[in-house]
Amino acid sequence: MNFALIGFVFYLVVILVVGFITYSRNKSHKDFFIAGRKLNPWVVAFSERASGESAWLLLGLPGAAFASGLLEFWTALGCVTGIIFYWFFIARALREETERLEAITLPTFLAARFEKGQSVIRVLATFIIIFFFIFYLSAQFNGAGKILNVTFGLDQTTGMIIGAMVIIFYTMMGGFFAVAWTDMVQGIIMIGTLVVLPVVGLLELKEMGEGTKPLANLVAQEGHPLISFTGGKTGWAAAALIISGLSWALGYMGQPHLLTRFMAIRNAGQIRISRRIAIAWIIPAFSGALIIGLIGAGLYGQGMFDDIEKVMPYMANELLPAWLAGIIVSGAIAAMMSTADSQLLVISSSIIEDFFHRTLGRDPGDASLLKASRIITIVVGLIGFLIALTSDKLIFSMVSYAWAGLGSSFGPVILLILIWKKVTYQGVIAGLVTGFATTVIWSEITVLDAVISVRFVSWVLAFMAVWLASRITRNKT
Repeated sequence: MNFALIGFVFYLVVILVVGFITYSRNKSHKDFFIAGRKLNPWVVAFSERASGESAWLLLGLPGAAFASGLLEFWTALGCVTGIIFYWFFIARALREETERLEAITLPTFLAARFEKGQSVIRVLATFIIIFFFIFYLSAQFNGAGKILNVTFGLDQTTGMIIGAMVIIFYTMMGGFFAVAWTDMVQGIIMIGTLVVLPVVGLLELKEMGEGTKPLANLVAQEGHPLISFTGGKTGWAAAALIISGLSWALGYMGQPHLLTRFMAIRNAGQIRISRRIAIAWIIPAFSGALIIGLIGAGLYGQGMFDDIEKVMPYMANELLPAWLAGIIVSGAIAAMMSTADSQLLVISSSIIEDFFHRTLGRDPGDASLLKASRIITIVVGLIGFLIALTSDKLIFSMVSYAWAGLGSSFGPVILLILIWKKVTYQGVIAGLVTGFATTVIWSEITVLDAVISVRFVSWVLAFMAVWLASRITRNKT
């Protein structure tokens, strides 16, 4: 009897049941996209964390640590710093402002602050969201294929089909209610995975013939600079690597699928509760992801895998009982699903609310808008799946690209709008264009990206663009 398969199937059934149960709770497209601002702080915290750390945390970061060692400490530190910062300085202010402006999407929030330029801001923001989220979404489907391939021997394409079908179905059925409540389940499974597997891996490493030696000595014997925080580099090369890792922090302020969580909480005063839960989640989660990669290098050596992002599911199946491996694998699938469903909703909401409803001025009624939202969710999901099917990029690189683009396009704009009263609509447009263009251009020039990370450069340039354009146009608006 395949207990791993039984555990995985049970998990999928639970997720689909949630989709059916929450179907009837959606009375309008506002319910479908932000759950009518009715979520409790526990659900918001786990949903934000689960959707924030996708297959990237369960597959991408362990794979990067497996290949690069302690160099990825800076990536983990950057992420933890970014999460803490935006919970303290963005979450409550955004919740209050979006309710005051009656905005249920990020583009509408940005546009509603100004009397002029609203249509341009909404269309531009919607385009940026669709462009980068398609890559982000396809990375999640790619993750499903890898996990199911390693665990059950399924063809990777078949695994992607299964993952895509389940996600599209329950997101289309239950909307944000389904996404948030499944995210809570997924967030619990993910943190369990990132705590249990590193502990078991450390015990296994200790029992190896040479495993009584510290992990650092073991991997050093293989001649790899895995125990170096700079990957063996010095000078500017080392500084550039550190900046690249820490720059992940900047992206959190501009991720629409995470910021939507703040908008959906029942009241702004409960942000404090959610913040404590989220911060308690991130420390063991990122530590566990790093340790999994390092232990994988110690146990198997770096020539073990044709795809380094398979190290986590391989470890789970090798080191754990079948029934527990099934749960752990569900944790990896959960990571992928919890982000993909959120991205599906954000894209759909941008198309329906920001473009169709607000920009074109069409208002056929809540029932029609809700139906259209479900149709768009299916279409967008299929497009993301097709890209995943034809792409050969690693999850880590695809997420990094989308993260840089979204973070630099929206992060500086949102931060300055919330803390600086002098932002103009021209400044918002300048920031959106600069963040988008810099990410696309800088990422294509390998030499530039090797000198300093696109995540850092694009965010800084976009920040300067918002500030400069606002100062120049402030007295002309």
